[in-house]
Amino acid sequence: MSSPQPTATTAGATMPAAGDGKAAFELAGLHKIFGGHAVVDHVDLTVAAGSFCGLVGPNGAGKTTLLSMAVGLLRPDRGTSRVSGIDVWAEPERARKLMGVLPDGLAMPEQLTGRELLSYLGQLRGLGKDTIAERAGELLSVLQLTGDVERTLIIDYSAGMRKKIGLATALLHAPQLLVLDEPFEGVDPVAGAMLKRVLRRFTAWGGCVLLSSHAMALVEQLCDTVAVMARGRVIAQGPLETVRCGRPLEQAFIELAGADAGAGEALPWLTR
Repeated sequence: MSSPQPTATTAGATMPAAGDGKAAFELAGLHKIFGGHAVVDHVDLTVAAGSFCGLVGPNGAGKTTLLSMAVGLLRPDRGTSRVSGIDVWAEPERARKLMGVLPDGLAMPEQLTGRELLSYLGQLRGLGKDTIAERAGELLSVLQLTGDVERTLIIDYSAGMRKKIGLATALLHAPQLLVLDEPFEGVDPVAGAMLKRVLRRFTAWGGCVLLSSHAMALVEQLCDTVAVMARGRVIAQGPLETVRCGRPLEQAFIELAGADAGAGEALPWLTR
């Protein structure tokens, strides 16, 4: 994924090109107010085709709200979201065919097995019976959800198993773009390593990933571009190396997000 690496941009600018330079995902002026407060404040973000973009920010930064508006789960007060040029809100059916989405805390029909869930969702997406069976079998095998697990109801899945079947549902219809909100939260290292392999393979084949995470080391491992969000705005974005500017991403994030440098001196009674 060789591309020019301009300086990291600030809020209101777009992500520099990665991959082949074409935009896979374009968010323009997305804005949402809750209780008189701008949770997402006129956010612009462009993710290039073939890139693996990490969205990082502190709790309450607006990441989940932004992604929910971007994929058509929450209507924005203002702004647009486009997937390969298709407006998510004006042409939702066309846009959804191109997207695979894994929201944080995804609710699933818990009295189904993983294979039954994939079969059900495949039918909802209009896939043929043979296509569903073939893809479901491959996904369950690659994600290590076969054997006894195939007879396990989702209600009895572990956190890691839920993340894996959630990723399977997002991949089932062969999307061009994956939007993943905290996909590694609660996942053990073995399952995490397997999920990383699947996502790297997806981008290697030309897919695009936008991943939200609190884990800076994970973002550094996987992503070629990064956007830093704080107080409802994207305050920096660009190639990973440019945004962190020779520092660990965690340090760059703390400086950009304006963390309280004196917090470590609080609670003096703990040292008595």
